[in-house]
Amino acid sequence: MEPSLKCFNWLAPKRSGPWLISEGPFGAVPLRRGPLGRSVPEGEAAAGLRGGEAGCHGLHVPAALRPVAVPPPPPDPHMIAAGGCGAGMGHRDRMFKVLVVGDATVGKTSLVQRYANDSFNRHYKSTVGVDFALKVVQWSESETVRLQLWDIAGQERFTSMTRLYYREASACIIMFDVTNVSTFGNSQKWKQDLDSKLTLPDGNPVPCLLLANKCDLSPWAVTREEVDRFSKENGFSGWVETSVKENKNINESMRVLIEKMMSSSTRDGSSSAPGSGDYINIKESSPPGWACC
Repeated sequence: MEPSLKCFNWLAPKRSGPWLISEGPFGAVPLRRGPLGRSVPEGEAAAGLRGGEAGCHGLHVPAALRPVAVPPPPPDPHMIAAGGCGAGMGHRDRMFKVLVVGDATVGKTSLVQRYANDSFNRHYKSTVGVDFALKVVQWSESETVRLQLWDIAGQERFTSMTRLYYREASACIIMFDVTNVSTFGNSQKWKQDLDSKLTLPDGNPVPCLLLANKCDLSPWAVTREEVDRFSKENGFSGWVETSVKENKNINESMRVLIEKMMSSSTRDGSSSAPGSGDYINIKESSPPGWACC
């Protein structure tokens, strides 16, 4: 059964005109204009919803009014881990919010779509504001992990909205393009922006992986030694070579991140120490019992 979607007119401060917002099972999601004036969710996997018509046909969003995304309030991970959200007897259902940030065109949207939907498209449109996806992982026989993936547009680092986007996140992925040295250098700015606006309850930085994406291409604009040193100096949990196009190390990288979040959340409020920043040697096979659904 399709979730119900409602439309509201929101007025931006100091601006006029309607904001078009859909309200589904995961909160408020921005809509964009589709063919023939139809309104469709912003991003195919926005808040776990697939594309399709959202009703409310013909409502107009002025071109001059930038459609800034309105993120939904995240569920309380502690409540879910304690057995909320329909968890059965003896079964733990955990929810984690994961940020995916980095410069434009490094492959953030491709990563989210590859991981959440096992799909790849060479011609994604640039993200505006933030897109969402939901990934369910059967971590063990007694534990299910639900990941809220927040795909944040590359230009958002220059706005004040990142503080709102980062709120209550449990971990972060910062990506760069190995063939573009500027995206590598800007990874430091993304990490500084993240650390200045988000920490764990105990004050430590959230777990953060550095993904060297497009590793199937050559030549690299940076050396592996430079990436390794950069990761250690900037407090990353570690770094991984990935290729979203070739589906290399995508599930494995996310498994590493989930392990770090699970470790942090089971230490009675005391998170693990910041990572060493070392290169993470991804094993060819996943550990027994690990599966996605």
